[in-house]
Amino acid sequence: MKLSGFCLEVLRILVGEPLLDPFGLLRRRRRLQPALRVRHFCREHAQLFRWICIGLLCTAYTAFLLAACILNFQRALALFVLTCVVLVFLAHSLLKRLLGPKLLRCVKPLGHPCLKLWFKRGLALAAFLGLVLWLALDTSQRPEQLVSFGGICVFVGFLFAVSKHHRAVSWRAVFWGLGLQFVLGLVVIRTEPGFIAFQWLGDQIQIFLSYTESGSSFVFGEALVKDVFAFQVLPIIVFFSCAMSVLYYVGLMQWVIMKISWLMQITMGTTATETLSVAGNIFVSQTEAPLLIRPYLADMTLSEIHVVMTGGYATIAGSLLGAYISFGIDAASLIAASVMAAPCALALSKLVYPEVEESKFRSEEGVKLTYGDAQNLLEAASSGAALSVKVVTNIAANLIAFLAVLDFINAALSWLGNMVDIQGLSFQLICSYILRPVAFLMGVAWEDCSVVAELLGMKLFLNEFVAYQGLSEYKQRRLAGTEEWVGSKKQWISVRAEILTTFALCGFANFSSIGIMLGGLTSMAPQRKSDFSQIVLRALCTGACVSLVNACVAGILYMPRGPAVDCVSLLNTTLNSSSFEVYQCCHQAFQSTGPEFSLEALDNCCRFYNHTICA
Repeated sequence: MKLSGFCLEVLRILVGEPLLDPFGLLRRRRRLQPALRVRHFCREHAQLFRWICIGLLCTAYTAFLLAACILNFQRALALFVLTCVVLVFLAHSLLKRLLGPKLLRCVKPLGHPCLKLWFKRGLALAAFLGLVLWLALDTSQRPEQLVSFGGICVFVGFLFAVSKHHRAVSWRAVFWGLGLQFVLGLVVIRTEPGFIAFQWLGDQIQIFLSYTESGSSFVFGEALVKDVFAFQVLPIIVFFSCAMSVLYYVGLMQWVIMKISWLMQITMGTTATETLSVAGNIFVSQTEAPLLIRPYLADMTLSEIHVVMTGGYATIAGSLLGAYISFGIDAASLIAASVMAAPCALALSKLVYPEVEESKFRSEEGVKLTYGDAQNLLEAASSGAALSVKVVTNIAANLIAFLAVLDFINAALSWLGNMVDIQGLSFQLICSYILRPVAFLMGVAWEDCSVVAELLGMKLFLNEFVAYQGLSEYKQRRLAGTEEWVGSKKQWISVRAEILTTFALCGFANFSSIGIMLGGLTSMAPQRKSDFSQIVLRALCTGACVSLVNACVAGILYMPRGPAVDCVSLLNTTLNSSSFEVYQCCHQAFQSTGPEFSLEALDNCCRFYNHTICA
């Protein structure tokens, strides 16, 4: 019976009749046929649909931009400039892909060794003559800039003296790195468009960070957020870390890092991995930037590892940038210091630890940046916020520990000093004497050197967070119009000294970061632990000097900005509170012997400041 049934089925297959369909599979397949066709059609034309969506979005954005520019071009100027920048990069990528091979074939005959040699010599001579002419013309009005230039020569000379391989130094990398740093500083500090652009960028970051208050006020309450430091500053790190994680997920940070590293690599001749790591340090911390090149750490040379460490010590994390801006530190100076430190870190690292091995990563081929483990945008935002909790707790714990240790050290030093009739002996006082020559070489006025040296000591022996907090207190006292001297204690420093100190403190180069650096790199490449330990102190010293050279470049380029204050008009109005402008004008009025300041103006000054003329 079973055999006959089987034979019937075989006959039905041979004659072409359909098989029995007891479960309705054929009917279900016929029902799903339209859906399968639609899916197949979508897969075949996925590229076309993608281009249609991109075209529609671009058309909508163009219409929006045109409407915004027509209604108020000044209001839409920032969006217009950003759009032009993006279009320039897109056009460059397109032309490189379409015309790159042809241009290379055209340029190849010009790559003759003799032509290259003379071109390099001509470029070096032009740069040298330009620098001499610049110093001669620009420093005639502000001689203190020459001190900053001398500081660069001293710091670079010191690093060359302690170089690992003096004869193997790549002067191309050194001079190109310092040149790129100088050009970036020139654009940001001296040129009006660059200054306005970075000032605008700093203002936008401050506005962006102010949104943190909505979340922290809901969680902690408005009273705590306004009055308590921990609830005011530390939530900013959580918000900024979340934003950076989202930017990494969408690939924007990787794109920016690749562009910056490409510029440094073609000019300085450095390898792909070390350049990517230093470029990443502009935005992320000393332990996060090496994650960009984690698969290649095991095969990197000692010189390349030294660059990775130096880049970490010479810059600060983007999340902490937000915290320092919330202190009141100048945002444009912080951003400029972070960007300028990247080429300088590469240059000075190659000066201290030149390449004597054969690197495996001369070209970018095979070196790729990761996009993280997040599966979607929400997961990226959540993981960024969660990872920042460790940073926040680490900062809070370090602040508690370091400030307590500092207070204990000061108490012990004061006790020891009293035994030999030295009053007021403290850690800050010792640093103000030891590091005063360093502050002077940066270009700081001698009367401000003691305060700046004190802050440099805090940064080196404690951390930059404590130092920036101290700098913000000095800045707040200046803006409030406090007396410059109270007894023998200086209460604030000049605007120039504030800017140079902002550049000098911008880096993780302190002794407490050694453990963080070793722990982070060892977890990524345990087999290189002995190599990391061997060069970490040399990298720390180099990273500290990068920040000092950064400050020297700022000292060469800095010039006062802003309109002059009309002191006569200011002091003849009713003043409800003092300010830095009021203090300057009152100081000028007290020193004046002419009739330009009225009795009313002097009375206004005497309400806020004590002077012999007030009696």
